[in-house]
Amino acid sequence: MLTALGYAGFGSDRLDDWRQFGTNLVGFQAVERGNSLLAFRMDDRKQRVVIDRAMGDGARFFGWEVADGTALDALAAKLESMGVAVTAEPKTLADARRVAALISFHDPDGNRLEAFHGAEIDETPFSPGRSISGFRTGPLGLGHVVLTVENIEPVMKFYVDVLGFRLSDYIEKPFRAYFFHVNPRHHSLALIETGKSGMHHLMVELFSLDDVGQSYDVALSEERVNVTLGRHTNDLMTSFYARTPSSFMVECGWGGLEIEPAAWQPVELTDGPSLWGHERIWLPPAEREMAREMRMRAAASGLRAPVQVMEGNYKLMSGTCAWWDGVRKETS
Repeated sequence: MLTALGYAGFGSDRLDDWRQFGTNLVGFQAVERGNSLLAFRMDDRKQRVVIDRAMGDGARFFGWEVADGTALDALAAKLESMGVAVTAEPKTLADARRVAALISFHDPDGNRLEAFHGAEIDETPFSPGRSISGFRTGPLGLGHVVLTVENIEPVMKFYVDVLGFRLSDYIEKPFRAYFFHVNPRHHSLALIETGKSGMHHLMVELFSLDDVGQSYDVALSEERVNVTLGRHTNDLMTSFYARTPSSFMVECGWGGLEIEPAAWQPVELTDGPSLWGHERIWLPPAEREMAREMRMRAAASGLRAPVQVMEGNYKLMSGTCAWWDGVRKETS
């Protein structure tokens, strides 16, 4: 029923810091909306990310898209039939979110969720805050959000049984994390069990690997890197994580895996969570060392994965190594 992560909002009074972070590091386009609200564009939509001074630090909301008004009414009816309190939000809030209509409710950990339809399209082209090739959004949505939770099971039950998310895969070490999809993006939501409810990171996917590398240079120069450059084992994203002015992280990535939702089978991942890199500065020392050992084992075992590219986003080289040409024939 939900089709994509459409938008996200965060409370903060550090609007100037957020404007600098969003435009200069990530590449968002800043849109001023009065003295208390800063909106960011990523594509042709009027806004994708909102920073709201009036909400207070730590407050957050996530807008999940549905197809149309009929689908929104059906979702509201389903939620109410399952005992979830639903608010039909007024037009004033829909206008502020730049959508036709929305409802709001909360997950078991207290996160404010909004479901909406009819996102407004801006008449002017997207103009990034720095020179980038753009963000991979469209039907895949804004990107993905990762939440920390006290206990995964009740929150997972809500997202799967009530909202219709489907499990992509999961890990149990060096920490418990479960990944969920609503469209061909490998995951639009993930939950990490930390014993505490919170915001872990928001992922945005860029069109060019060079976009990510240049963002990484900015993050290094501003001492904002919380997870070093690396590549994930599950969604195969090459990325790094930067600390935002609100202390949670934004993951800037490239080359994410597209899946076929109808045929996808979830598995437990024991090699990872990264093929290489991704030194997790946020982890406690023991878990950080475990993650490092897992990466080294993956490297020692020869774990590899094809790079995920779009047509026109790569140049095919001729084979120059007889050994590699033999490997390709054996695996084709």
